Parts: sequence; structure tokens; C-alpha cells
Amino acid sequence: MPPAALRVLTRAIPATALLMAVTACGEDPSSTSASSASASTPRQTPTAPASPAAPSARNTSASTSMNTSMKIRLTIDGHQVDATLNDSATARGFAALLPLTLNLSDFHQTERIADLPHRLSTTGAPEAAEAKAGDLAYYAPWGNLALYYRDGGSSDTGLIVLGHVTDGDTERLATAEKITIEAASGGEERDEPRERDEPHL
Repeated sequence: MPPAALRVLTRAIPATALLMAVTACGEDPSSTSASSASASTPRQTPTAPASPAAPSARNTSASTSMNTSMKIRLTIDGHQVDATLNDSATARGFAALLPLTLNLSDFHQTERIADLPHRLSTTGAPEAAEAKAGDLAYYAPWGNLALYYRDGGSSDTGLIVLGHVTDGDTERLATAEKITIEAASGGEERDEPRERDEPHL
């Protein structure tokens, strides 16, 4: 290579290197790192806060299906008759009065009636009921006890059925003059879920 050309090449190489160094120093390092970071990091979609879990419903089927009744005994002119009270609030109030001895009188040749010591609660009771032969009932407007020896025949406003006399003993009510009512031995009777038998090994 001629000496003149070699000199020109020798001068051009340092100048090119210097220009590249200046260009590199002029770039903003923060913008370069930010752009590279944004390119490498994927965009995250904001997630909605989790909704609170709904409270689980309480299992009340066992308690609502359980039925409670009370056995009572009526002594009618010296003869004992069994009966059962239902689980209404009015029937529970009547049971709290026991034992009772009452004088009976006839009403409409359908029922025997007697005054109670005080009025009973009618909370939750239906507005009217139709009594059947053998029913023990409370007539709220008068506050008295009614023992039906014949069907009432129609729905009676203010009448609340308390329980029922054992079938076969209803006819004794027709001529009863005095009655004693008390809780029978054994008290309350509950219909509870039957327990599962354990398997035999």
C-alpha cells in the first residue's frame, strides 16, 4: 500500500471510534433500562377483590321436624280416660294449670264446658277451628274449657283445639258432671330421630 493511503487510513480509524463513543455517551441510561424493563415485564390485569363468602345456612330440619306432645289423664265421674295435648302455646298454658278439678255443664248437646282459673295465651293460634268428637278445646271469647262428645259441625271463631281424648272414651264425656285433669305418668312424649344401629362385627 502506498505511504499516503496508509496515513489516511490510520487517521480515519481513531475518528470513527471517537464518534461511536460520543454517541453512546449521549443516550439516557434510565430511558434505556425503562424501555427494556417494560418490554420484558408483561402487563398485569387488576383483579377485583374477592367477595365475602355467604354464610352457610343453619340446618334446622332436625329441630323443626321434632314434635312434642303431653299425655294427660282425665278422671270422669270416677272413670280414668287418657288424652293427649298438642304442642301449641295455648295447650302448654293449659298444662301449666294442672291438676284441675272442674264442674261441667252441657252446651248445645255437643260439648261439656267449664270455667278455667284464668285465661290462656292465644299466641300463634288460628282464628277459628272446627272441633271433632273427643277434642279438648279452649274457647277464647269466654275463657272456658270445652270437651266435645259430638262434632262441632262448623268452624268456630275463637275456638282453639288443645288435644284429644283417646278414641273409645268419648261417650263418657256426654254425661260427665265433674272432671279431674292431671299430667299422666311419663309426662312429655317426644318423637325424635331414630339413631342408626351400630354394625355388628
